[in-house]
Amino acid sequence: MVTAMKHCRLYLLLLSFVAFAACSPKGPYALTNKVYKDKTKTFTETIKQEQPAALTDSMGMAIPSEFVGTVNFGIRKPNYVIIHFTAQDSVQQTLKTFTVTSTQTSAHYVIAKNGKVFHMVNDYLRANHAGLGKWGSVTDMNSCSIGIEIDNNGSELFTNAQINSLLTLLAQLKKAYNIPQANFIGHQDFAPKRKPDPGPLFPWQKLAQHGFGYWSDDILELPPDNFDYAIALRLIGYDTSDINAAIVAFKRHFIQTDISPQLTQLDLNVLYNVYQKY
Repeated sequence: MVTAMKHCRLYLLLLSFVAFAACSPKGPYALTNKVYKDKTKTFTETIKQEQPAALTDSMGMAIPSEFVGTVNFGIRKPNYVIIHFTAQDSVQQTLKTFTVTSTQTSAHYVIAKNGKVFHMVNDYLRANHAGLGKWGSVTDMNSCSIGIEIDNNGSELFTNAQINSLLTLLAQLKKAYNIPQANFIGHQDFAPKRKPDPGPLFPWQKLAQHGFGYWSDDILELPPDNFDYAIALRLIGYDTSDINAAIVAFKRHFIQTDISPQLTQLDLNVLYNVYQKY
């Protein structure tokens, strides 16, 4: 009986500790925030290093080398914004996914359904959000972009609160880093062979109206007889090594009512109009 009471007291004590930790002013992500700070300190120490290049010639002889600090330099800045949907059931699930090492995935920002914005990686640091893909000549998109994940399972409409927060965030990023209008794209655009997000339900037209990406004009003209749709897709930025995947990605972004790998006359008219903007 005494042993049972001791176990009961210990159990209640553990429950109290867990409840206290959850309600702690530091919050449930105190530990991951500490890991983040420790890693940024490590990066800072790396940046401070002033070691000359260690080089040897073909004979194994050391090549003279010296570090001389220049006065003309700055921090590398992002030049693209990649928009994703989370394909998960809640923003809490996504935050958990991005705060465990086993997933090896992250994003700079996550936008909840109620419009709350979670900033998870400093804009100047590299997040693991884009993965393998190609846009124009860019293959390492993680090193030159900001990734924004929107809480959406992939089959539901985006909320007004999410889009309003996204537009405000994009305006800030565009101004801060002078990001060109053409460089606001979706994960599907960069990785057409692998990814469908943010999908045909995403309001690309509304974003284009605010200067984030492009959209086709209301009045469309027929493309010329020698119009090559594969070249047009490639000039926009799409990886056309799998032409069907490139067509589907283009239609998810610019057509949205039909995402088949076939191009109708209307699709060709839209493609001809859009590619001239890039």
